[in-house]
Amino acid sequence: MSTISLLKKSARIVLEKRNLTNVTARVALVLDISGSMRRLYKNGTVQKVVERILAVASQFDDDGSLDVWVYDNEFSRLKPVTEVDFEGYVDQYILNNSLLHKFGRNDEPPVMEDVIHKYTVEDPSSDPAFIVFINDGGCKSTIKRPVVSSSDKPLFWQFVGIGDSNFDVLKKLDEMDGRFIDNANFFHIQDVETVSDEELYNLLLNEFPEWLKEAKAKRIIQ
Repeated sequence: MSTISLLKKSARIVLEKRNLTNVTARVALVLDISGSMRRLYKNGTVQKVVERILAVASQFDDDGSLDVWVYDNEFSRLKPVTEVDFEGYVDQYILNNSLLHKFGRNDEPPVMEDVIHKYTVEDPSSDPAFIVFINDGGCKSTIKRPVVSSSDKPLFWQFVGIGDSNFDVLKKLDEMDGRFIDNANFFHIQDVETVSDEELYNLLLNEFPEWLKEAKAKRIIQ
């Protein structure tokens, strides 16, 4: 059985537990590509993250594709990844892409605004967007603005902190005032390589079901 098939099997188990098997959602992956992430790109960790999130997208998304962004102090939308072309995706479309700005400083709000624009202006849909946002620390406090501004939109932000940096800004997301509904969750993993697939999917999908219920109740989604 292929790697992606095994990942899909693990994702399916968690989706069934959380009654999410009938949910259709667009799935996005936003990847920190600041300087401190260099090692994780070079050693294959980020490629494995792409594959693990793709397994979720293949269950949720109507076309099975995963939309991908990378950001440091600039950002880029990348070619969506699918089960057909996931192998070597990071090497081909990120590391060997000379047009891509990488390994600079981190600046989250611009890429977040682009994600919001894509899903609410360029390509609006009745399906919600589930956005997995990978960061290895030092998020700008201005990240709060796009989270608040998108709280009445069909977008759920799942922030994932990796490594041993400072995640104080992300930890405070659940306490933020001024939002239409709670549209963000955060968890921290010291070493993403040591977390089992099922544990990762349980963490990723922990708050999404509650958001779906509230978003339907408040008519953000149908």
